[in-house]
Amino acid sequence: MPRTAQVADRVVFVGETGSTNTLARGLVASGELAGAAGVADAAGAVAGGSAASDHPYAAVVAADRQTAGRGRLDHTWESAPGESSTVSYVVTVPRALAVDETVNGWLQMTAGLATLDGLRTALAAVGAKPLHDAEDGGDGGDAPAVSADRLGLKWPNDIFVGDHKLGGILAELVPLPETAETGESGTGASGDGPSTETPDDAGRVAIVFGVGLNLAVPADRLPTPQATSLQLHYAPLPSGEELRDRIAAGTVAALRRRLAALAAGPRDAAAALRRETADACVTLGRRAVAHFTDGSTLEGEAVALNDDASLTIRDDAGVTHVVRTADVGVLPA
Repeated sequence: MPRTAQVADRVVFVGETGSTNTLARGLVASGELAGAAGVADAAGAVAGGSAASDHPYAAVVAADRQTAGRGRLDHTWESAPGESSTVSYVVTVPRALAVDETVNGWLQMTAGLATLDGLRTALAAVGAKPLHDAEDGGDGGDAPAVSADRLGLKWPNDIFVGDHKLGGILAELVPLPETAETGESGTGASGDGPSTETPDDAGRVAIVFGVGLNLAVPADRLPTPQATSLQLHYAPLPSGEELRDRIAAGTVAALRRRLAALAAGPRDAAAALRRETADACVTLGRRAVAHFTDGSTLEGEAVALNDDASLTIRDDAGVTHVVRTADVGVLPA
């Protein structure tokens, strides 16, 4: 992943793993990622580039094949070489930001928006164009045109193309080893690029954003009727390996920029993120169903994205409910 190595502090690539998130969590815990243990060349690691010191740390863990990928609510899935992008991004943020419930929901949304940035940058770089014409809103009125190839977000953690799922994001908070948080280890995150973590960064935590995207999965092998793959919507596309690299490089750059802004001014950044996410969200204004961890469900219209990144659903009795943690599906019109 040469392009990604130019912008990330570290790239760890393996041919096969159970889960890139599990591998990334282990590398953070051991101090090999997130600025602690520097130059160890475990698991095929390669040195990263020259991230500026005022940018958040960002490392990448990627695999050709993932055999036990994990999604939200413990959903599992597998990936095949060249067909999917299975990449985990390891970043660090101030602990105060990560535990502030008034703004920390935007960390997940930031990962989603950064993934859209990475996709758009990669598609533009290779000259890929949408394969479908825009479709009208379906009611014959003044509803805005909706493209079958429009990239968007489904609250809280899915990447969509039109009304179909292209991929998903799993975010996991990982404490940094004591040596990393106290500055006892001064080694950089890579042999060539200095770590962005310093003794002044005490009180930071790592977040692993696992992003799985279908890039070239044949239509007859998609896992569900709602799933899709990028080659069904855009062409021409390069090899899966090149496309993964381009998307990851763009995502790293976007994560750095977006997380730096969020850490510098959480309230102002959250307000801007709310507006941007609402524009990209395929859930708002649609009938949706929320599946909670206790097995219960809530069905109604998704009517608002709130200041803390939660979603408001109005049920059929007209009662509004604030949803903070759930798997929310968009129902057919």
